[in-house]
Amino acid sequence: MADPVMPLAEAFAALGTPEGRQDPYPLYEALRAHGNVAQRAPGRLVVTGYEECARALRDAALHVQDGRSYDAHYPQWRAHSSLRAFTSSMLYSNPPDHARLRNVVSFAFTPPKVARLHDVIAGMCDRLLDRMAGLGAGGADVDVIGEFASRLPIAVISAMMGFPEQDQVWFRDMASRVAVSTDGFTDPTALEQADEAMDEMSGYFAELLDHRRRRPADDLVTLLAEAHDAGDGRLDHDELHGTLMVLLTAGFETTSFLIGHGALLALEQPSYAHLLRTGPEFAAGYVEEILRFEPPVHVTSRMATRDLVLGDVPVAAGSRLTLILAAANRDGRRFADPDRFDPARTDSKPLSFGLGSHFCLGAPLARLEARIALPALLRRFPDLAAVAPPVYRDRWVVRGLDTFPVRLGADAGART
Repeated sequence: MADPVMPLAEAFAALGTPEGRQDPYPLYEALRAHGNVAQRAPGRLVVTGYEECARALRDAALHVQDGRSYDAHYPQWRAHSSLRAFTSSMLYSNPPDHARLRNVVSFAFTPPKVARLHDVIAGMCDRLLDRMAGLGAGGADVDVIGEFASRLPIAVISAMMGFPEQDQVWFRDMASRVAVSTDGFTDPTALEQADEAMDEMSGYFAELLDHRRRRPADDLVTLLAEAHDAGDGRLDHDELHGTLMVLLTAGFETTSFLIGHGALLALEQPSYAHLLRTGPEFAAGYVEEILRFEPPVHVTSRMATRDLVLGDVPVAAGSRLTLILAAANRDGRRFADPDRFDPARTDSKPLSFGLGSHFCLGAPLARLEARIALPALLRRFPDLAAVAPPVYRDRWVVRGLDTFPVRLGADAGART
């Protein structure tokens, strides 16, 4: 007898539980059983299909949640500084504000400009791996997330923005706390902690901006200060701080999760670890498959500004759509054997960085960091081994490993 289908509302609600956040994939399939686009409540739809998510991401009639939509649905949101920061950024902006905010910094993340960072990122990897070797000497456990997967992205984005090196670990911890607010109002205690972290970060940003005004440098903080101070409408005060916050969190946490998942999958499947060590060209396909199979960003949302049809489902103006990108990346209509990790896939095109005008600005940088970091880690520590299961963050929207203890092996101290 076939298993009964879990009610859609029950499956969706379960995604907000600790158990659901730890392993949401069975719940995604429970949602998909109700259709690739399904109504979970009046005016609320959930989208799990690849083609339907891709269409929604590209459709100009579907807007991201911005300050106006927050006012309508969560009138208390302005009491939360972490929500104000994100909502003042390009991440939660629609035309014409979105293009204006994105254009201020987009030149720094073009593929040619990012490619020129290759040697800088490789050097940062080497220094972090040297540090790991010291920590793991004598067989001591090392957390590959805390000591490598999270430290590399924060070092890279800090260098681009002009943040002092000695503050990087503090930035990482503050950014992780603030980023909880992307889950919205699901955890009031975590949201309160995010606000406290955002207030602390805002004070730091103000001091650093003043410093860069007195001593300009070739970095993004100087650029943003100049754009704000020009008074030409490109960037107001809240947008300045929101942009700094989004560049820091988006440039760090999602890449950390990408590298962490890559390390975990390589240790689970040693043949892939061998290929990463010995065939540098393998890394590109491997990283794309991580993005499909274990994307850092699981969910985004859109609001319909007019009546439309998505798939074969009518969507009324004002409807709110939850787009589950991680489910779309495992849509069997688009991917053969979707629950199998297979770096040899061709024409994969996961939706993990989005599509359309909100396509992730930092996608080229995240890909480059992962393609450099994973082979470097596995070459340096060929006997790398897990000593305990990894622990996932208690998050849903942006999901990844919090800790992953490993041992480096007998030759941990030697460079190869």
